[in-house]
Amino acid sequence: MSKRNKIIYWVATIWMCLGMASTGIVQIMQVKEEVDMMNHLGYPAYFMTLIGVWKLLGVVVVLIPKYPVLKEWAYAGFFFTMSGATISHLIKSDPIADTLPPVFLLLLIALSYFFRPANRKPVTVAA
Repeated sequence: MSKRNKIIYWVATIWMCLGMASTGIVQIMQVKEEVDMMNHLGYPAYFMTLIGVWKLLGVVVVLIPKYPVLKEWAYAGFFFTMSGATISHLIKSDPIADTLPPVFLLLLIALSYFFRPANRKPVTVAA
């Protein structure tokens, strides 16, 4: 893996994990603004706790060195969560300021996923 790719991977991964961890904590704490946003989007408040816990667990899995199959699940969960958030904001015709954060996290997820080192990918067996 080239030095450039390692830098792209770690910068994207650290920013992605910071975004997921911070929003996960805010969701678990059920900060009023977040509760209001979830209500606006049509989701129940308890959904925030579920998403928040899964985000924090996903961050841990992405950052620890082993368990490449769990990493696949974490990346998939992050992608589904942020694509769902983006679509929800678009459906509600929310302002761009509300729609861009999940889009930015989607970009970071893609960069982190595609530039991850070989030892963080599951081993494929040829048939």
